[in-house]
Amino acid sequence: MVDTPGKITLWQIEIFVAAAEEPSITAAARRLGSSPSAVSQQLSNLEAALGARLLTRTERPMPLTQAGELFLRRAQTILHEAALATSELTLKDLSARMRLRLGVIEDFDADVTPALLTRLAEQMPKAQFLLETGASHRLLDQLEARALDMAVAAEPGDLPPSYEVHPLMEDPFVVVTPRRMVREGGDLMTALRANPLILYTSRHVMGRQIASHLSRVKLQASHRFELDSYHAIMAMVARGEGWTILTPLGVMRAKRFIDRVDVFEPPFEPLSRRISLMAREGATQDIPARVAAEMRPLFQRDIVEYCTHKMPWLKDKMRVLS
Repeated sequence: MVDTPGKITLWQIEIFVAAAEEPSITAAARRLGSSPSAVSQQLSNLEAALGARLLTRTERPMPLTQAGELFLRRAQTILHEAALATSELTLKDLSARMRLRLGVIEDFDADVTPALLTRLAEQMPKAQFLLETGASHRLLDQLEARALDMAVAAEPGDLPPSYEVHPLMEDPFVVVTPRRMVREGGDLMTALRANPLILYTSRHVMGRQIASHLSRVKLQASHRFELDSYHAIMAMVARGEGWTILTPLGVMRAKRFIDRVDVFEPPFEPLSRRISLMAREGATQDIPARVAAEMRPLFQRDIVEYCTHKMPWLKDKMRVLS
């Protein structure tokens, strides 16, 4: 479709903001689900309509021109207002057409996420849902880049104040060892020091959080393996290659190994992470709060009750937050 000369479209503005925030046309196209050639053409159309060059496309990353810096502030306001308008119309009519882009950490793939999407689809029968799963830091990067409307992830310690946060669940860390690595009546801490540690990757926030905490409690253990997969870590532990620290969510995600491992409360200062739903403040009215309200009973039924049944000592430690 060819744009009318001199006219500015919302799509052009969204493309410009993505190009301004990404290092290249290719990266902007990937974020928008479009092609580099289409993104480049729409940027040219926008610059022609405005009569000004907005980006220096020959450099990497692409710097904004003076006109581009001025227009970017206006463009972000336009996109924000468009999102508000869409949200307000949706709130007046829950059957209205809309596209909800939701990011959820992989921990909930098998349990909470399908049930949540079913509930939301019943409430908004004409809405389209785009689901993105992945690690917390990746989802939060996409939220910051406006590629997602909201994200369910581990809450970071440096979240900007411009975000609204809806706490969902406290997720404590646990120690997982091969079955009978700790003999009956044996000391857990002694056993941990004497056996190799299988680390969750330090490339992710959770891995760095674990490593920092182990240093703080002065628990030194040799390690040869650092993995980014719950299933791979649990499989290695089940084979007797070492012990690890995960959350109950990670353990349950690889539950086929549960009969070949032992799970303990850490014999040192406890550590936990908070799972929350996060969104840019006011961008979608009260939809994030309503989605969070739908998630909490699912967390209680499908996650907390199951985990506390398997590991009764988790009671009051793993809990839904309001």
